[in-house]
Amino acid sequence: MLWWHNAAVYQVYPRSFFDGNADSLGDLSGVQKKLPYLSSLGVDALWLSPFYPSPQLDSGYDVANPRDVDPMYGTLSDIRELIGQAHRQGLRIIVDIVPNHFSREHPWFQEALLSPPGSRERARFHFLDSEGDSPPNNWVSMFGGPAWTRTINPDGSPGQWYLHVFDSSQPDLNWTHPDVASDWLTTLKFWLDMGVDGFRVDVAHGLAKDMTYADLPDPVGLTEALRFDLDDGSPQAAQRRELIANSGFFDRDELQEVYASWRSVLDSYPGDRMTVAEAWVPPHRIGRYVSPSSLHQIFGFDFLVVAWNAVAMQRTITQGLDAVAHVGAPPTWALSNHDSPRVASRLGGGALGLNRARALATVAHALPGGIYIYQGEELGLSDAELPDSARQDPVFSRTKGQQKGRDGARVPLPWAGNMPPYAFTDSEKPTWLPQPIGWGTFTVEAEDADPTSTLNLYRTLVRDRKQLSGAVTFIESGDSNVMIFARDKGFHCMVNAGMHPYQLSDKFPICEVLVSSDMQLGGKNESVPPNCAVWFVT
Repeated sequence: MLWWHNAAVYQVYPRSFFDGNADSLGDLSGVQKKLPYLSSLGVDALWLSPFYPSPQLDSGYDVANPRDVDPMYGTLSDIRELIGQAHRQGLRIIVDIVPNHFSREHPWFQEALLSPPGSRERARFHFLDSEGDSPPNNWVSMFGGPAWTRTINPDGSPGQWYLHVFDSSQPDLNWTHPDVASDWLTTLKFWLDMGVDGFRVDVAHGLAKDMTYADLPDPVGLTEALRFDLDDGSPQAAQRRELIANSGFFDRDELQEVYASWRSVLDSYPGDRMTVAEAWVPPHRIGRYVSPSSLHQIFGFDFLVVAWNAVAMQRTITQGLDAVAHVGAPPTWALSNHDSPRVASRLGGGALGLNRARALATVAHALPGGIYIYQGEELGLSDAELPDSARQDPVFSRTKGQQKGRDGARVPLPWAGNMPPYAFTDSEKPTWLPQPIGWGTFTVEAEDADPTSTLNLYRTLVRDRKQLSGAVTFIESGDSNVMIFARDKGFHCMVNAGMHPYQLSDKFPICEVLVSSDMQLGGKNESVPPNCAVWFVT
């Protein structure tokens, strides 16, 4: 089995992880200083969200140079040192790459703005003419508003329009242009030579476009189908994602040619290098992104939106396993990330949401395949309530405040103490997003000392999941609010999503509870309370 088949991967959002140089911003030296913490958590790899030069109009996903480090995060020497130190501690490094678009500050786009229509420089992007004052077609941005922005000619007259599926600061690349494909192969080799173990591919389903630029039948529905913060986990939302399949600018069939060339590059390097695709596509399209001639893994995103419902959980697990089984790829599971609401908030908030989040984590870690943990998830953090004046997500500004955006899940982590900045920084300057009052009980320091904390639950789950083996077999519980599945060696996982205790001994007269999400149950328990999950053996 290759390392990434069952790895626990921890997502580091560098700006909000830990400040290593006392300027109030998280950085690469901060990540390196906290490697012992990550080792104590038991994870196998770190995924670093973008740390490249960027104007930070989309928190670093607007990349101005994909082969360098932004001074706010450090230097190329810092990332080399981090990779080396992580490897010495047995941790692998996955870096985030953003091949769908560049920042408008990238030299290519600046050259394009100074070049005439039809030039090679403009052909690297999607520049189009349009009659009148209307955009070339009806495509809309993932962040709200039109997907096109008009340029201004040197004489002040209206110019061509350029495509940006996200913000206007992020012009989309034209992947039919040979310069684009060649430049990205150079980027892959640059980081592989640096020693990274893999790549998380941002918007992996978005590179190719319908080059006829035809109107879409439901452009708003298409973009909303890919927004975790707008998905309620309902069958209707899942059905809406069918709009994505081979659509105008997502999940195009010709993407496979791009990833075949990438796979050849990765296969030429030693050490089992890998890629994981961010591609939230319909289940029947998932297998196209993971094969011996394509990428290695694809995120299983359905747990980010699954309802607190045993039937829905079982359906989600079955679909996740089936979607990759026919191509022989390992499944992956994730409960949250930097683009989604934190799982404790999504599942009700407060004590209820936290109990459910812990239970869902207990289920996810019992499944075969890889698991991705978003920083702070292991502390049981909820989304921070932010004043509108503090919000920086372009979703908030582009929708004129109608959608609050993703900032609540990106607030700097609490490490110690009872008041902000919770030892995140030694600087007296405020953090880039304000930390809430009341996080003192959620700090690493506080939870480390509490044997029943979410942090210690995660340490147990990450450690013990490595011992599990075998396929998933669902077992009838006799209660539609209770899901039970088995794996090898008598191992079982059970979650009670109902409102009443479940008498485990009625179904399994002889069993022993190994782990419970509330960290209270153990041994020969007979009753599992609501909003709780357990691992047990028979």
